[in-house]
This record gives sequence, C-alpha cells and structure tokens, in this order.
Amino acid sequence: MAHESFEDEEIAGILNDKFIAIKVDREERPDVDSVYMRICQLMTGQGGWPLNVFITPDQKPFYAGTYFPKTSKFNRPGFIDVLEHLSETFANDRQHVEDIAENAAAHLEVKVHPAEGMLGEQAVHDTYRQLAGGFDTVYGGFGQAPKFPMPHMLMFLLRYYSYTGKEQALAGVTKTLDSMANGGIFDHIGFGFARYSTDNEWLVPHFEKMLYDNALLLTAYTEAYQVTGNERYRQVAMQIVTFIQREMIHEDGSFFSALDADTEGREGKYYIWSKKEIMDLLGDELGSLYCKVYNITDQGNFEGENIPNLIFTRREAILEETGLTGHELTERLEGARKKLLEARENRSYPHTDDKVLTSWNALMIAGLAKAAKVFHEPDFLSMAETAIRFLERHLMPDGRVMVRYREGEVKNKGFIDDYAFLIWAYLDLYEADFDASYLQKAKTLCTSMLDLFWDEGHGGFFFTGNDAETLLVREKEVYDGAVPSGNSAAAVQLLRLGRLTGDGSLIEKAEAMFSVFKREIEAYPSSNAFFMQSVLAYTMPQKEIVVFGSKDDPDRKRFIEALQEHFTPAYTILTVEHPSELAGISDFAAGYQMIDGKTTVYICENFTCRRPTTDIDEAMNTLQISSRA
Repeated sequence: MAHESFEDEEIAGILNDKFIAIKVDREERPDVDSVYMRICQLMTGQGGWPLNVFITPDQKPFYAGTYFPKTSKFNRPGFIDVLEHLSETFANDRQHVEDIAENAAAHLEVKVHPAEGMLGEQAVHDTYRQLAGGFDTVYGGFGQAPKFPMPHMLMFLLRYYSYTGKEQALAGVTKTLDSMANGGIFDHIGFGFARYSTDNEWLVPHFEKMLYDNALLLTAYTEAYQVTGNERYRQVAMQIVTFIQREMIHEDGSFFSALDADTEGREGKYYIWSKKEIMDLLGDELGSLYCKVYNITDQGNFEGENIPNLIFTRREAILEETGLTGHELTERLEGARKKLLEARENRSYPHTDDKVLTSWNALMIAGLAKAAKVFHEPDFLSMAETAIRFLERHLMPDGRVMVRYREGEVKNKGFIDDYAFLIWAYLDLYEADFDASYLQKAKTLCTSMLDLFWDEGHGGFFFTGNDAETLLVREKEVYDGAVPSGNSAAAVQLLRLGRLTGDGSLIEKAEAMFSVFKREIEAYPSSNAFFMQSVLAYTMPQKEIVVFGSKDDPDRKRFIEALQEHFTPAYTILTVEHPSELAGISDFAAGYQMIDGKTTVYICENFTCRRPTTDIDEAMNTLQISSRA
C-alpha cells in the first residue's frame, strides 16, 4: 500500500483533508501494533500487515482492516471508498461510531488469572506431541508453506531429547536444520538465512534477511552441533557469523535490523542468477561443476533464473562422477563462491534497515556468546562484548532500557522482551567467559524488569512498563511468534538466574507464571515452545556445578571447555578464581572453599552438594562428559 495508496496524490488529498494519518513502525512500537492487531482480529476475524485502523479522537478504534487496493477489486473494498464512507459516517452518525469504539475497547480487556495448579511434566510431553504432529517428515519444519524457521521450537526439541532420549525429537531437529541449510532459504553465496520459505521444500524464500532469524538460528545450529558433533552445523553457524560481520554490523559494533528482499523493484534480484551469467564468470569447467552441485539450469527455478541450492545434490555421486577428492571439491566450490560473491557485490544492493533494536541485538549477542563458547572463537566473544557495550552506553541511560537507536537518536522505553532478551544475553556472555560482572548485570536488570513489568495482582509480565504511555489496554503476551515472547524469555531467564544465584524468589516468580499462563499454554502448547523450555528445566533433574580455580590452571581449563562443548541444559555452571568473588552475586556458593589452592569442583543437585573434589577426571566421569579435543 505504500506505493499504491500512500504515495498516490488522490488518496493523500483525502487523508490530509479528512483524517490525521499516523504511520507506526511496528518494530519500534510493538505495543501499539499488538493492541491494534488484536482489534483487527476481533473486528474482522483475521490479522496481518499492512494494518489499517481508524480510531476516534480518544484513540478508540471503530474500523480495521489489512490490505485495501486503491479501488475496489479482488472482492476487497477500495481504499478510496473506505475513506469516503468512514468520513461520512463519522460526520453524520457520530454516536454509532462511538458505540462501536466503546464496544471494541470493552472486548479488548482480557484478564489473565492464575489457574488451579501449574504447568508440569504432562504439559512438556504435550508440547512435544503437538510439535511432532505438525512436523513435515519429508522436508522438515512445521506445517505447510509459507514455512518459517522457528528456531525456538527446535531449541525445545533439543532439550526434550536431552532429557528424555527421544530420538524422534532429535531427528526432527536435524531434518529441519539439514533441509534449511540445503535450501534456497540459505544464501549459499553470501551466507545468512532469509525470513521464510514460500514453498514446502525451503527452495524459494522471501528474500528479506532479519537479524533476529539469524541470531536464533546461530543458537540453534550451535546447540545442534553440541548434541550431534555434526561439522556441517558448525560450518553453518560460522557462515552466519561471517554474513553478520560483512553485512549486518555498524562501525560501532551494533547490529542492523534487516536487509530488504527487493532491489530495483524486483524481489530477490540481488540473489538470483542465470546459468549463462555463472558460466561466463566461472568458465566452462568450474562453471559446469558449480551448476551441477547447486542445481543451476537453463530453465531456472525462480522466474526463469536460479536460486543456488543443494536440495537435490548428492555429494558422493558428484565425487564419483568427477573423480575429485572431498577436499578438492570443497576448495573448488569455495573458489567459485568467492568469485560469484565478488560479482554480486557490484549489483544494486538491497536497502538496509540500519536502526539498532535492543531486543534483536540482544538475541545476536546471545548467539555469538554461545558460538564463542562452543567453538572456542574469541573473535565471536569480542563481537558480542562490543555490541553489549554499545547497548549499555546508548540504550540503557540511567538503567532504563530503551527500544531503538538510529543516528544518535534514542527512542521509546523498552518492553518486556527488551529486558528478558538482554538478561538472556548477559547470562550467555557469563557462560562464555565466566566474567562475574555479567552475572551481576543480569541480576540488576532482572530487579528492574520485575519492578517495571511484573503483575503484582495475578503474576506474569505486562508487555509495557508501569512508566509507559497509557494505551487502550496493558497487554500480557505469552504466545511465541517469529521470536519468543517476552514472558517466554523471562520465564527461562528467571530459572537460569535463580539457579545461578541461588535466589529462590526468582524461581518462585517462574512458578507463578506456570500457573497464570496454564490455560493458554495447555490449549496451544506448541505455540509456547520457548516458554515450555522453562517448564522442562523446572520439572527435570538439575545440577549446579561450582568450580573454583585459576584461569591459567590447565585442569580448570580442560574441565570448563569440556562442559562448554557439550549440550548440558540440565547443568548450571558457576566458576570464579576465588569464592569471595561470588559474594552478593551467588551467596549459596560464596561460602564454599578451595582445597589446597587447587582447582576444586562442587557438583550439586538442587543446591545440595556432594563432597568437593580436586580430581578433574573424577568430576568429568561423574558428569559423563569428555573433551572433544
């Protein structure tokens, strides 16, 4: 509608003459978007974007819809007709309009009250069963096209497998990750994932690249590597970071929000190729090899051109046919990729949404910290630390988190997801290098989150803070969308922080959430897969591992690196050089002692600890871990 209607002089004249038009960026103001999207769903039975809502002077909505063509077609009213009709009705039948608005506002008030009991192990298994029931066994992913990556669902399945040993859960994850990495949704020349696939096969994407998708997929591929040891997952994770470093990072170390799908008015133009273009660039021998591997044809697979992909590629058959070794094939394809990337960079580049969003940056910081930890990549940790320092400097003035930064301008008070995702980032930073200051920052931020967003009457977190602009309703969201909801992320981080610090009040807050959202989550458990990570962690046995010792001690280094390499969601790891460093941060562990100045390991369950040991091999055997090195 931006081009069809809002840049049209006739429509602009009507809008300016009879309405006050306000355009809202839903990424900067998700609170406004959420309230009015719910209105649209109540009024029309459906939602989506573009979202058009007409409100009275006191901000109460009386008409809503999504896409309107300029003139009536596709069985849709034309935008001109809608504007004229609403203007006339408002002028001639104001009371009717006011009645509609009052009724809509009344229906928007939805109270969430705690249910009897709370979510438990049965809900965990129900979540798995519902996810498994919607799984595409042929191509991976969930449901039918359009197919979104939904990495937080994969994260739940990895944890479910870790706790239960259910092989089908792991198979669902690996099938999905393999299919996406082979498909056109992954950019095989410049790396990074597009937003979603328009087909079941993951071949043709909507070419927009979002920071949050790549952040969450970085975490998912890293965790899948921890579970399986599959080098392909390490490779994809590293390629995501390469893409972020090259195309999604400001000079100051913060991260862009998105790259547009289209250039010069055509979606995907930057990313697609004719076979002739590839052959001309690479020459006959290398070009033929590249086209064979990446399924490039004269006919093309997208509007007469080609999206490189590996969907039908059988590497063993290509090795046999060409007589190349695996190393030779990899080297030649990498050389071809670099040539194609160099040529592509001369094309008109997609528009970059360069605003810095706190929540999405926090997700990328968390992903980078986890990848740094697992792959022992200090440069990834440096990227994450540079970004968190930027957020602290520009988007957390006086401790109050803000939503976005662009060209020196900071706007809008942060929402629950900004806080919950930042705590997530701090905890992953702590687990990457065990700098206790990150743990302290997570604690401080959690206190602010509870003060600003916690519902003292019924439990759970409101989307907006108690110092925010007053809207029609103060919403409390739990369902996950393309990213986990603020309440989902908060529940997970409350448990993590509670176990790291020994603060039982944080665990009690999570328990309250298991009650307040019980009805909603039991009705649609798979739509709350990230929230269910917290329930899974709560109901399954957990261990606290406390390690004291010098960072220079080879025994400590060997033990910590082995823990970091493995997928251990049941383990909470605290480590500092001396117990006194935990005073005021994790008091339950601050009273423990080192033995004879040696690296000392305490293995605890629900804060009840075994006899400490300085025998690192004994500790590793107890935890059933070993070094992959």
